Amino acid sequence: MVKDWNTRTKLVHEGIRRSQYGEMAEALFLTQGFAYPSAEVAEARFISSGPDEFIYARYGNPTTRMFEDRMSAIEGTEDAFATASGMAAVNGALMALVKAGDHIVAARQMFGSCLHVLKVLSQFGVEITLIDGAVNENWAAAVKENTKVCLFESVSNPGLEVIDIAAVARAAHSVGAMVVVDNAFASPIFSRAAELGADVIVYSATKHIDGGGRALGGVVLGRKEFVRGPLETYLKHTGGAMSPFHAWIMLNGLTTLDLRVRAQAANAEAVARATDHHPKLARAIYPGLEDHPQHDLAMRQMGSGGTMICLDLKDGKAEAFRFLDALRIVTISNNLGDAKSIATHPATTTHKNLSDEERATIGITPGLVRISMGIEDRDDLVADILGALEAV
Repeated sequence: MVKDWNTRTKLVHEGIRRSQYGEMAEALFLTQGFAYPSAEVAEARFISSGPDEFIYARYGNPTTRMFEDRMSAIEGTEDAFATASGMAAVNGALMALVKAGDHIVAARQMFGSCLHVLKVLSQFGVEITLIDGAVNENWAAAVKENTKVCLFESVSNPGLEVIDIAAVARAAHSVGAMVVVDNAFASPIFSRAAELGADVIVYSATKHIDGGGRALGGVVLGRKEFVRGPLETYLKHTGGAMSPFHAWIMLNGLTTLDLRVRAQAANAEAVARATDHHPKLARAIYPGLEDHPQHDLAMRQMGSGGTMICLDLKDGKAEAFRFLDALRIVTISNNLGDAKSIATHPATTTHKNLSDEERATIGITPGLVRISMGIEDRDDLVADILGALEAV
């Protein structure tokens, strides 16, 4: 690994494996298996594989390995394992860390599918404690002797609450627990998770890393002994590995990641400031706004408010729907981190399976609209969103 390169250079060059042809673009090794020159070599490889020796695409692939190496280089971790989706990464990380009788402390401010994984684990004998993760003292109060994992989203989906990674790490490490951070909203560009004490960092590569809405993918990052030990063992036997074609897409997405994410964050801040205290809104939520409850933490932890904003329409679902239907540039969909701006209504889509009480607990009101800002012209986006608010 070249340690003295800056992030933007690593995003373009780190991890490249060139074939004998010397190709400039990363090669796509679209193969499920690999040939061995002899039976003895096959036997030796199944005992111990070197960095450029592969067995089966479910275990590893040269294209996938390029993506893993590049991700670990920019995140500052020892290793990474690419997965079929973001949820495969979350599930794999947790399943590799806990067993029946263990305890997980998790922030209740979390994506619905993550909460479902915790529910499944509880059915297999893992004790789950959900807390308000934005209150630092809650972590220290909840951990105990058998706590193995503290799990949270560094910026919550969809409420955009920012959780203090360093504070959680202090509480977790005091009892020997691992800190698992879902960092999708922060993106690798605004991440300092490893530096702040996270042991395992998880991304949905489907989001900012791809950036074009083309492919599913995920990645788990951490220390080599974990990634190439229990994590790899679990994922390679249960089939959660990323396809080489998707890894190739993600590699190409990484080359422009810094440019895209910084442009998206600038657009998000512009829209948030243009809509803050708008008469049609109960609130505009953006960590970059000075009145956000964790604004100071967001600036220390990420140096940015990120690429996501939330607008809470005063009169609930009907008004939110009218706003969504009036948008001309921003597209209604449930993805995020795309180069295109995307809006969704969490209460009826991504978090619809939660009860009314559960949604209220994590701040999802009937009027809440989550917007992932793209890279379109800033003035056009502001005009589109203000125009849709006036149409309500």
